[in-house]
Amino acid sequence: MATEYEAAVDLLIIGSGPTGVSALRSYRDRGGSGRALMISDDPDLAYERPPLSKDYLRGTTGEDDIRLLEPGELDKLSAETSTSPVVALDPGRHLVRDLAGSSWSYRWCVLATGSQPQLLPVPGGDDPRILRLRTLEDARSLRAAATSGARTAAVIGSGFIGCEAAASLARLGLNVTLISDETAPQQRRLGAAAAGRIAGWLREDRVQLITDATITRLDVGSDAVTIALENGPSVQADIVLTAVGARPRSDLAAAAGLAMKEGRILTDARMRTVLDGVLAAGDVAMAFNAAAGRPLAVEHWGEALRMGEIAGATAAGAEDEWQNAPGFWSQVGDHQLKYAAWGDGFEQAQLREHAGGAFTIWYTDRTGATVGVLTHERDDDYEQGTELVETAAKPPL
Repeated sequence: MATEYEAAVDLLIIGSGPTGVSALRSYRDRGGSGRALMISDDPDLAYERPPLSKDYLRGTTGEDDIRLLEPGELDKLSAETSTSPVVALDPGRHLVRDLAGSSWSYRWCVLATGSQPQLLPVPGGDDPRILRLRTLEDARSLRAAATSGARTAAVIGSGFIGCEAAASLARLGLNVTLISDETAPQQRRLGAAAAGRIAGWLREDRVQLITDATITRLDVGSDAVTIALENGPSVQADIVLTAVGARPRSDLAAAAGLAMKEGRILTDARMRTVLDGVLAAGDVAMAFNAAAGRPLAVEHWGEALRMGEIAGATAAGAEDEWQNAPGFWSQVGDHQLKYAAWGDGFEQAQLREHAGGAFTIWYTDRTGATVGVLTHERDDDYEQGTELVETAAKPPL
């Protein structure tokens, strides 16, 4: 067993996703020269997640194409790795212990543990044969199931992962049903106008929609799954994918006594927690955004990279802070959406249609200030809208 003295590191990163990789790169770019270690319980080190529900699932992108780290990059960054999961964090002693019994002391620890899919809270929802989509291994399992003789698939959940995966499965030749508790996909987040367009795009790919649905149970048989609905006939499918949200992987932080809010780790705009030497970033963090003037919970890919960059800068002694409006892109079939918003609701959603099916939706609060923008084939509006969100200016209506 290693002792805390034999295993002392300057920067210890828990998590190998975009946040962890970005923190490591930023630490080196900002002059951090100490020993660095990245610990991950994911055997597939550092890969992009957005393609898992799109290009990778459809088979047009391979695993080498989605690697976050170039061959030999860890050596260039002088970083070590470990795949033995961390089981304890002792902030008072600046110490972590892994499952193998090794202990590591650190000067800075970055918690970049991300999130994990929620289970559907009905009988049968926790059956291991019900698929989820978060990791590369999940994507392998889903792609293998979709290309091994399955004829039908049901996707439960109409968030962006659910919509993207439903379109991709349909393009693999399956008869796909998307089941949602919303009136239309993404209506609660994006409003009725955007939801109607997303529904139309899914139907273009021959995805059948069942909306305003309440699932009561999943009966998993040897050959198929039967999805029982409260009002309406049951649905049977060879493959069932649940995409009903995610929860932050914050158990380690909670046990260590970090300040939490809504299951996430509270940080300042430099990703510093209340405990000395401990930073948190990405999905697991509830970080203060300087432009918004309040802490935000964000699960976007771009913010995972940005927060990791800030955490790495902080560990290296450089100045940086989170003050940009969170945003993300989504691809539903052939249609790309770009969205930037503070993420805590809107008073009005005003649609502006443009030639060729392009559109922009401006989201405003009760004062008329821009709190979000959604675009399809209107990149200029997206860029302008992001600035308007950050400055609380009114949209160009």
